[in-house]
Formats: sequence, C-alpha cells, structure tokens
Amino acid sequence: MFLTISTRGDAAHPATDLGYLLHKHPDKAQKFSTSYGTAHVFYPEADDLRCTAALLLEIDPVALVRRGKGKGRGGAPDAALAQYVNDRPYAASSLLAVALSAVFSSALRGMCTARPERAAAPLPLRIEVPALPARGGADLVRRLFEPLGWSVSADPVALDTAFPQWGDSRYVRLVLESRALTLAEALRHLYVLLPVLDDAKHYWVSSDEVDKLLRAGEGWLPGHPEQKLITTRYLSRRWSLTRQAMERLELVRLAEADDSEVEEIDNAVEEETEAEEKPTPLAVRRREAIVAALHAAGAARVLDLGCGQGQLVQELLKDVRFTEVAGVDVSVRALTIASRRLKLDRMGERQAARVKLFQGSLAYTDNRLKGYDAAVLSEVIEHLDLPRLPALEYAVFGHARPRTVLVTTPNVEYNVRWESLPAGHVRHGDHRFEWTREEFRTWAATVGERHGYDVEFVPVGPDDPEVGPPTQMAVFHRGDTEKEAKAA
Repeated sequence: MFLTISTRGDAAHPATDLGYLLHKHPDKAQKFSTSYGTAHVFYPEADDLRCTAALLLEIDPVALVRRGKGKGRGGAPDAALAQYVNDRPYAASSLLAVALSAVFSSALRGMCTARPERAAAPLPLRIEVPALPARGGADLVRRLFEPLGWSVSADPVALDTAFPQWGDSRYVRLVLESRALTLAEALRHLYVLLPVLDDAKHYWVSSDEVDKLLRAGEGWLPGHPEQKLITTRYLSRRWSLTRQAMERLELVRLAEADDSEVEEIDNAVEEETEAEEKPTPLAVRRREAIVAALHAAGAARVLDLGCGQGQLVQELLKDVRFTEVAGVDVSVRALTIASRRLKLDRMGERQAARVKLFQGSLAYTDNRLKGYDAAVLSEVIEHLDLPRLPALEYAVFGHARPRTVLVTTPNVEYNVRWESLPAGHVRHGDHRFEWTREEFRTWAATVGERHGYDVEFVPVGPDDPEVGPPTQMAVFHRGDTEKEAKAA
C-alpha cells in the first residue's frame, strides 16, 4: 500500500519545507508500528525545487485476520479464503487512512511550530495513490475530490492487460493536484475519502467515528455535494450514526455566515446617525468595549470564537498585555482573509508566536479551546438557530470553561432608530433572531446559573433612554468553587 505527497519550491520557500510540515526529516527513512503491520516514511526526492514524501504501509496478513477479520466488522463479511487472499496489503483503504492519521498526526491538525506560516498557506501539491479501490468508478472519484479544489486524474486499472476484453477492475490509479489547499486540508480529504471509496473498514464502526468524521470534515464536508454518500459510507451504513452525523453537519452548515457583511452593515447603519461630526462606527465601539472588558478581567490568553476576517484579533494583537490570541472560525475562506489581514506570512517571529488561527465549529466540543483566560463571542449567537444554542453553550461554558466569557449581540429594540431598516426586519439577512434586552438577560442569567458564572451587562454604543443601546454585551465571570462544583 503506497502513497506519495509532492510539492514544489521557489527561492523564498524551498520544497524541503515539506519535511517540517510532516514532522519527518527528508534525510531519514523512518518506520512506525501499526496494529496490522509497519508504516515506512521516506523521501524519494528532496531538494529546494521538488520534494516528495512517500508512505509505504506493509500489512501483516496474519495480524489482519486475527485482529480484523479481513475487511472488518464494519465492512462486508469475508468468506473463509478471502480472509487470507484479499487486496488489503496492496490497495488504499481505511488501513492507509489510519496510518496517515497516526504517522502524520501533527500535519493533519495543521500544527507546525517551525514553519507556522507554511502550514497555514496553500501549497502546490501532487498526491499519487497507485492502487485505489473505487466502488463507483472513476466518475465517483472525480465527484468526491473535484468540489474540494483538486484536479483529478483517475485512470482505471485493467483486470488483466493480457486479456483486455475482460475490461477494467474496480481499482484506479489516482493523481490529485492543487495549488489552493494547505497540507492539513489535503490530508483530511484523504483520511475521509480513502475508506469512503473502498466502502469498507477494517475495524468496528462505533459512535466515536462520528466525531472523527466531523473533525476531519471541518470546513468542507458540510457543503460537499456528495455529503450524504460520504457520511453513509464512512460510517459503514450504520443508519443511526449516519443520521446523527447528518444532523450535526446541518448545524455546522447553518453556523457559517459571511462575517464581512456584518461589518459592512454596522458601518452602514452608523451613517444614518451621522451629523456634522462623523460618529465612531459601531463595530469600532464594540471592539473597544471588548478590549476594555478583557483588561478589567485581567485576561492574557484570549479566544475569539467566530473570529471571521480577524478584525478583533488584529485589535488585540496591538496590545502587548494579550500574550496569546487565538482566532477560531468554521469558514476556511474567513480564516484565509484573516491571515492576509494579519500578514502572518510577514509577521516577526515574536509577534507570530502570539497568534493562532484554526478552524473549528462551536457545534461540538473541542479540547483546543481549553486553558484560555477569556473567550469572546462577538455577534455570533444570532447567526445560530435557537435549537442550536445549547450545543454552543455547552461547548464554551461547559467544556472549554474560560474564566471570562464576553457575548455581544444586537439589541432588537434599537432597530426602530435605523431609518433605513424596514419595520420587522433584522439587521443582517443571516440573523436567525435578534433579542430584546430582557430576552438576552434571561438567556445569559440561565447560562450563568447552569455553568457557575456570574454575569453583568454592559451597553455598547449610545444608550438610548427608551430603547437602550444598539449592541448589548454580557460579561460572564466564572463563579466560586462551590458554584463550579454545582455546575459540574
């Protein structure tokens, strides 16, 4: 079982940076034990212009039979002879996907302390898999990979070249090429789609496979045109798991919003109140209020959840009191724009060490969110359907549990002050709701009581005596030990 990953370099970025991204030195041949054999990593070529990393997986057929019973309990049952005579040692399958995850685990997560800017940037990539089982043929291979930005070559392998009349086998020789994807994105595509194309797994598929699928599918699976087929096959047609995964993917899809429109609308509605002296835009006032609240809380390590295009991250990095700022968003496009806004590729080493951008959804828990002093949800909750708020609530307040959480959201009562906003309309087309001050306070108080946080409310923008401020902010402070124990 064999796979190669190649990239090209230039004067500024040598191709051998691939070794840093994969955490495997080009001058070494390494081997790793797996449950069913041995994985070897080596570099057939490695210079400044071109570098290729190869993963060779040697399967122990006896171990496969003893531990996995051929194609495994998650796939089709094997006949007695097929346990010993099958394609498992040669054709890409879930065995290779698991080896990818084990051998390149840091690269799969997009982590690279030596070259963080390269890990976050698209690379010229070429991936080759000489023998790939494709139940559905070359057409299905293209339908799975092309929507993800790959140029796909899937050449069918003949059953026997001596007897062309026998036709093609179910195997293809796969070549993928792209200049628009990061290495982590490419590896996640392979991790999910290799076993999907084989349509069988070598191990029992349990409920934790749903979490694996959603983690690897972040940013691309919710909008994939073949989402249902991918989910069904990846979970070995276990319908209860498939239904659970589809529901969670729908929640993630609904969470995606174009944050740039929010910024534009904030600035546009402020122009309605413009007099002789131009007022400070509401978006700027909101960031100023957030920074002031973070200072008051003594926060040094801050999460910007739903960071969008990085406006708040950029503002926080200007203040040296914030030693680490992490921007999290479900949208790959938004994170790409944020990276450009922050000029991560030109940022000094000391400044770059203070900032992280990573992809994630607040629809489910994520251990990467733990350990921060504060988390900010700025204009995020109103983009979620109300039934999804409990999932976000638990992910942030129940699982990540930062000491301080700031939540800002529009005050619907203030909408009557916008002359250009028709009665009954929300401020943004993607807003699922906009709350009154009483509704927001009720929700925030319930969340605080449930998870052991005290909460106070801060107006953002001009505080109208009749309808209140345009933006309302709740500042959650984690309560004493007794409350925390009660919440747990």
